[in-house]
Amino acid sequence: MPAHASAVPADLSPDDPLSRERAHLAASRSALRAMREDVENLDIRDVTANWVNSLVLTAQIEDRIKALADLSHTPLFFGRLDYLHTVGAERAEGTPGEHFYIGRRHVHDSDGEPMVVDWRAPVSQPFYRASKKDPQDVGLRRRFGYTAGELTAYEDEHLSDPSDADDPLTSKLLQAEIERPRVGPMRDIVATIQPEQDEIVRSGLSGSVCVQGGPGTGKTAVGLHRVAYLLYAHRERLARTGTLVIGPNRSFLHYIEQVLPALGELEVKQATVDDLVTTDGEGVLLEIRGTDEAPAAVVKGDARMAEVLRRAIRSHVTMPVEPVVVVRGSRRWRVPAYELEEMVRELLARDIRYGAAREALPRRIAHQVLVRMEEAGEAPDDRVQDAVARTPAVKQAVKAIWPPVDPAKLVLRLLAEPEFLAAHAEGVLTEEEQRTVLHAKPARSVRSAKWSAADAVLIDEARDLVERTHSLGHVVLDEAQDLSPMQYRAVGRRCSTGSATVLGDLAQGTTPWATGSWAEALHHLGKPEAVLEELTAGFRVPRDVIAYASRLLPHMSPGLTPVTSVRESPGAMSVERVPDGADLDAAVVEACEAALLHEGSIGLIAADARVASLAKALEAAGHAPLSPGEETTAASRLTLVPASLAKGLEYDYVVLDEPAAVVAGEADERTGLRRLYVALTRAVSGLTIRHTTPLPSPLSP
Repeated sequence: MPAHASAVPADLSPDDPLSRERAHLAASRSALRAMREDVENLDIRDVTANWVNSLVLTAQIEDRIKALADLSHTPLFFGRLDYLHTVGAERAEGTPGEHFYIGRRHVHDSDGEPMVVDWRAPVSQPFYRASKKDPQDVGLRRRFGYTAGELTAYEDEHLSDPSDADDPLTSKLLQAEIERPRVGPMRDIVATIQPEQDEIVRSGLSGSVCVQGGPGTGKTAVGLHRVAYLLYAHRERLARTGTLVIGPNRSFLHYIEQVLPALGELEVKQATVDDLVTTDGEGVLLEIRGTDEAPAAVVKGDARMAEVLRRAIRSHVTMPVEPVVVVRGSRRWRVPAYELEEMVRELLARDIRYGAAREALPRRIAHQVLVRMEEAGEAPDDRVQDAVARTPAVKQAVKAIWPPVDPAKLVLRLLAEPEFLAAHAEGVLTEEEQRTVLHAKPARSVRSAKWSAADAVLIDEARDLVERTHSLGHVVLDEAQDLSPMQYRAVGRRCSTGSATVLGDLAQGTTPWATGSWAEALHHLGKPEAVLEELTAGFRVPRDVIAYASRLLPHMSPGLTPVTSVRESPGAMSVERVPDGADLDAAVVEACEAALLHEGSIGLIAADARVASLAKALEAAGHAPLSPGEETTAASRLTLVPASLAKGLEYDYVVLDEPAAVVAGEADERTGLRRLYVALTRAVSGLTIRHTTPLPSPLSP
C-alpha cells in the first residue's frame, strides 16, 4: 500500500513516528466507519425482483454490517511491512517503496485505496515468514503495541540488517502479546502467528492436515485461523459447501466461539460429535439420556461395529420367489422371479447404500417391462417407465424384497435381541463382547430407549448405510485424540468430499477408547493421506509448569516429544501438602484468594467428585464461581472447573486441588495420569497445587 498523504496530517513531524501511526489508525477507523455506513445506506428496493431475493439480500447486508464492526478494544492493525526500494516488482508482491499495514480485515479509503490489508492476503505472508536469513524483499517489519485499543508503542525489525541474531522471539511486543493476561473467551492470535504455525494456516483446501501439539503450542488457534484463511482464499466454494468446527463439549465451543467473528467470519458453525449424530438440519433426531459403562462404550466405539451394522441392514433383503405381473390396459406383463433375483444380486454386489438400491429396484423392474413392451411392438417412453415403477404390483414386490429400514429400530434390535446380534456379529465380535453391548433392560420402543452417546453414533452409522450423509467443504476437529473409531467415522462422513483439519495431543487422550496413533485415527476418519504436522514450541504454558507436567509423559505416552516452552518468564509454581487434620477445602480457597490478587482469569480445577464440596467452600467464603465457558468479568474472574471439562481451556492462574483424586477418578491409571496432565497444563502464568494425599509417584520430589 502506498504511504497515504491523506491518512496522516501534514503537520506531523517525521521524527514522531508514534504520532503518525496513531493518525493512520484514526484515519483507518474513520474509513471503516464509512465502509459500514455505505452498506447501511444501501437501498435494495430497486434491485430485488421478489420478496425471496429481498430477504436473502437483506440477510447478506446484515452479515456484511456485522463483519465491518469496529471492535474498540481490538487493534485494527497490528503490524506494518516496508518493502525494500531496490527490489523489483517481479520478485515481490509489492512494488518498490510500498508499505502495508497488516490487520484483521481489509479497510479502504473513499478512493478504494487499501489502508489496512487483511492478514490472510498474500502480501501479508512475509509478516509471519520473513526473517534476516530470508527477508522476502522486506526491509522493515514494524509491530505495534496497544493498551485498551489505543496504539501505545511500536517496535522495528530491520530485516535487511544482518548484524542481529535471527531470533523470532527477541520482539518484546510479541512476547508481551503472547503473555498478555487472559480475561474472557479465547482470542485470535493473528498478531503472534509463528512461521511454523503460518505454514499450517495457509495450507491448501484440497489437502487434509493433522496437527499433533502439546499444551500451549497453539494448535486450536492454528485450526481456527486455518478456517478463516480458507474462507478468504476459497470463499465462493466454501459458501456452497459449508464449514464446521467440532469441539469436545459445549464449554469448549463457548470458549472459542468469538475467535472467528473477531476475524470477520460469521458463517462457520460449531458443534460437538453428539450434536452431529443427534440432530439434522430440521431438528433433534434423538436425545441422549443414558450412559455406558466403559467396556460397553469401548466395544460400541470399535470400527468393527460398522460391519455388524452393514450385515444387519443387508439381512432385510429377501430373494424373490414370485414373479411380478404388471397390468396395463388389457395387457399383462410378467417379470419372472429369476430375473428379479438377478436384479437384486446385482444391486447387492454393487454395495451401494441400502436406500439408493431400494429406489433403483422399481426402475429396474419397470425397465424389464418396457423391454417386453418394445418386443411386442409398442413404443413406450420414460413416462411409461415411471408409471410402471409406481404400479401397486411393483411397489408391493419392492416392499417384500427390499423393505424400508429404520436405523434407530435396527440398532435397538441389535442391542436388545441376543439372537439377532449373534447372527450378524459372528466372526466379528466375541461372545463376551456381544454380551457387553446388550442392554440389560431392553426398551420397548425407540422413543422410550435411553440412548447413550455411543448408541447415537451407531444409529448415525446405520443412517448413513441407508442414505448418504451430507458432506461439507471443510471440517475442523479439535481434541481429536479422545474420539472412538466410530466417532471418527461419523466425522469423516461430514467431510467425505471435502478436507479436514485434525487437532489434538495423544498425551491428552482421556477416554478408554482414546486413539493410539494418528495413522489409526486418520484411517477411520477416511483421510489416511492427511499430512501430519507437529508443534513442539509452547507459547502459553510457563517453562516451569510444562517441565513439571512433562514428568508424566514417560508413564502415560512414551515416545511423545515434550513441549519446550519459549516463554521468557518461567512462571510461578507452588506445590504444598496440607498438614494432616487441616481443612483442604479452606486451603484451596485461600490459594484461590491469593491468585485473585493477580490480574487475569483464575481456574480452580478439581476431580469431578470434589467439585460440589469446593463450590460450597467458595460460596461460604463469599466467592461465586463461574462455570466452564462462562465469560469472566472484572467482578467475577474465578471459574470452578471439573477435571473432565478442563481440556482445551486456559486460565492465567490455575489452582489444582488434590492431584491424586484426579487420577483416581478415571477408569485406569494411564487415563488418570493423562487427565492430570491436562489439568496441570491449563495455566498460562502460574500454577498452585494443594493436596493432602501423596502426589502420584511421577510428581513426587
